Amino acid sequence: MWWFILVGCMGTPTKPEAPAPTASPATEASRATPPAVTTPAVNTSPVPAPAASARLQDEQNSIDVFKAAAPATVFVTQNQLTFDRYRMRALEVPAGTGSGFLWDNAGHVVTNYHVVDGARSLTVTLFDGTELAATLVGGDPRKDVAVLQLTNPPSGVVAIARHPGAEPLEVGQKTVAIGNPFGLDHTLTVGVISALGREVVGYGNLTIPGMIQTDASINPGNSGGPLLDAQGRLIGMNTMIFSQSGSSAGIGFAVPSTTIERTVDQILTLGRVRQIGLGVSLVDPNLTRRQGIEGLAVLEVAPDAPAARAGLQGLTQVRRGARLGDVIVAIDGKAVKTYDDLYQSLDPHEPGDVVQVGLKRADGSEVTVPIEVIDLSGR
Repeated sequence: MWWFILVGCMGTPTKPEAPAPTASPATEASRATPPAVTTPAVNTSPVPAPAASARLQDEQNSIDVFKAAAPATVFVTQNQLTFDRYRMRALEVPAGTGSGFLWDNAGHVVTNYHVVDGARSLTVTLFDGTELAATLVGGDPRKDVAVLQLTNPPSGVVAIARHPGAEPLEVGQKTVAIGNPFGLDHTLTVGVISALGREVVGYGNLTIPGMIQTDASINPGNSGGPLLDAQGRLIGMNTMIFSQSGSSAGIGFAVPSTTIERTVDQILTLGRVRQIGLGVSLVDPNLTRRQGIEGLAVLEVAPDAPAARAGLQGLTQVRRGARLGDVIVAIDGKAVKTYDDLYQSLDPHEPGDVVQVGLKRADGSEVTVPIEVIDLSGR
């Protein structure tokens, strides 16, 4: 806190004075010339200010990226219902905040699913401070991606620039993160891509493949904000950090833009995210693991599913309980031991694609059969 103290002079009463002694001519001359006033030295830096043209190219690039992408970056506030025991009424109060970015000119906003999960209502704050209500269009907790729709979006909203997926990212490439850490308005941090292809367990307790690791500081409130390259193009969405203190430790992870593109396109086109599968239900892996069974045991096969036409068998009832049927042990030659393994193997496919499913039969033999994958979410 700054304290301002007034300092001045106060007047004093006058009284008769004794006659002054006669001064010598030299003394009179010295009184006629006032003493020199010493001006305190100004504390200036010994380093001269650089010219405007001396700004580093990297500094100018960071400035340019921020100016281009900040208007497309928004803040998302989720409101939840709470009960006021003293007033005996329900109130809607802010329960959490995060970041997001404008996907298109129609007012669609992309953010992390965990930022909006459980919200009763949503508020989005634009770059100019305008607050707008928003609704959840859809999301996928397995990839931690959600799409919102602004209510009455203003004209001329700036959408984020997107990175072409065909252009590969490289470790060491510059990254720029924009978000709302700790509730601070539009903060920029700069770093590099530290690693690519990280597999990190996300909000839906499933592994998100292809995650981007960056050392650009990502703190609470940055979730859902854009991770950009040196051209201001979206390469990922800041999602989580690796830290024991809860603040940035130089290890942050972002959902890759390729995953965002695919998920958002499905939500806007279909109103949901496709869930690719084989048309079978599975035995709880915890139960089979206790029996020493490696792989995913088939519980039931849908009668009209391609898996049924391929001859897959589930559990069958016998007098003493149930007899094991087929166990899925591989997809396209890649070992499958958990549901996460199966999901990661099938998710990149489109309905109608054919995958090679490795099976262990009830008699102990192993076979590989081709099965067409289907969209389970549409059934």
